[in-house]
Amino acid sequence: MYLPIAPQPTSARAWLAAATAVQERGGEAYNVVIDIADPRAESELDAAIVKEVDRFLRAHHVNTLSGVANTIFPQAIFDRHGPSQFYGVYRNQLLPRMKKITRDWGRYFDRLTEWKKPQAGKLTFINPLDDLVCFMRAQIQSNRTYRNVYEMTVFDPARDAGKVSNRQCLSFLSFKLDADKRLMLTVMYRNHAYIARGLGNFIGLGRLQNFVADQAGATMGSLTCISTHAEIDCGRNDKNGCAEGWTRTEANELLNKCQSLT
Repeated sequence: MYLPIAPQPTSARAWLAAATAVQERGGEAYNVVIDIADPRAESELDAAIVKEVDRFLRAHHVNTLSGVANTIFPQAIFDRHGPSQFYGVYRNQLLPRMKKITRDWGRYFDRLTEWKKPQAGKLTFINPLDDLVCFMRAQIQSNRTYRNVYEMTVFDPARDAGKVSNRQCLSFLSFKLDADKRLMLTVMYRNHAYIARGLGNFIGLGRLQNFVADQAGATMGSLTCISTHAEIDCGRNDKNGCAEGWTRTEANELLNKCQSLT
């Protein structure tokens, strides 16, 4: 069982096409597959969709598109500090503040940049993202380029196995180089909440993919997302006297409004 979506040119239109398909399945679908030709591109239509979704999220007091995208790639830190200080500023300045605010949510970039590795009888820490970029750069600069050896896991059995809630949704990333050294990225989600997270995730993944391409010396290719379970999420709760979330009717109204923009 799978739900293929026609390829889309941009993140915003890919989100809308996939979310609409899930909506038409009754708000839930399995193995939703969407390919985005250029996740960085943004037309006037895309900007209007982004603005509408962000307005909706802000009005319902949940994480904004920027907040969701930053969980995967903190673009502002990279823009401000550049590649030489990027990882250190994230780990030493931003991450301690995040740990005080949330438990484990919002820290995909933490998982992508620090992993425990048994070595010589003890645990050492490695930076999988930096290792991947350095390896890919060396391959691109060499006479022979290995094109299918760049993968990253997010699911961590030590942290996630057996947990019912508050666990990662993004599980795996596979980077590929084609014969022209275009970088493609395929990601897998165990669960994808298309209203709260979908568009922000596509934006963040596109930024991560662009970072890897730039740092390794590749050019940008497409982004493919496989959501093994996807939903038009809804639900309301009260947090410190403030209502958060939305009803199914409100979620469907958002999608209908975005569809009308096209």
